[in-house]
Amino acid sequence: MKRTGTVLLTALAPVSWGSTYAVTTEFLPPDRPLFTAAMRALPAGLVLLALARRLPAGEWWWRSAVLGALNIGAFFPLLFLSAYRLPGGLAAVVGSVGPLFVAGLSALFLSQRPSRRTLLTGFVAAFGVSLVVLRAAGALDALGVAAAVASTASMSTGTVLTKKWGRPDGAGPLALTGWQLTAGGLLIAPLALAVEGAPPALDGPALGGYAYLALANTAVAYWLWFRGIGRMSATQVTFLGPLSPLTAAVIGWAALGQELSAVQLIGMGLAFGATVAGQRPTRSFSSTESIERKVSMDVTGPALRR
Repeated sequence: MKRTGTVLLTALAPVSWGSTYAVTTEFLPPDRPLFTAAMRALPAGLVLLALARRLPAGEWWWRSAVLGALNIGAFFPLLFLSAYRLPGGLAAVVGSVGPLFVAGLSALFLSQRPSRRTLLTGFVAAFGVSLVVLRAAGALDALGVAAAVASTASMSTGTVLTKKWGRPDGAGPLALTGWQLTAGGLLIAPLALAVEGAPPALDGPALGGYAYLALANTAVAYWLWFRGIGRMSATQVTFLGPLSPLTAAVIGWAALGQELSAVQLIGMGLAFGATVAGQRPTRSFSSTESIERKVSMDVTGPALRR
């Protein structure tokens, strides 16, 4: 029951991220992706730093900078760049292969070999998302495809390294999230100023939209995400990612008048089923875990027989 609660709370993060597109298109100034990324990350990071009242120490200064760059500083701009340059929902489809990226990176960094079920479930999730978001489109943009792949690889690497490094003693998910958001925001802010110029004038809806993105969509959502990484496997957490484009499709239907076809509904069912299946614990062990399990069985076996 406790594990189910962890999964449900962690799932709120990608569900929240699924609202980003609607908020951005309906309330925020157009063509300011870097400014929007900075407004999401930096205020959220500063708020969490004030709440956590703890700064990194020792090696966690550079670890926080690396994680902040991967999960926020590089991920946000690359994600927006791919969304602006790719047709339909292709950027979301590339993002939906995140579980496969994480499975491969977990084998590299965590010595955890992916099971066949994990790989199959990852392909089904990506296929389901493709049915939901893909539309008829023209030629693909090479830079957009590269940005989409790079954004997925960046977030996947950050997720695996977050799992590998854990947290320093005495620091909770709130502090770790605040460190990463602040580091990522500090990377994006000067880039936004150099590329897009001075910040635009903001009206009431824009201010409300940015407040929502910074607080609920980023501060709370990323806190839940990194909290989940600490309590679940990296692959299980990443399998919740397809909930983001699914939520975006539902919001588009419910709030923006966008139709959902039968094919899209089938895709939603496949992607959601893969997300649920991805939460089942696998029987694969890392090499270290296998040795520890064998030693434990060798030691306890005779005692049990007695």
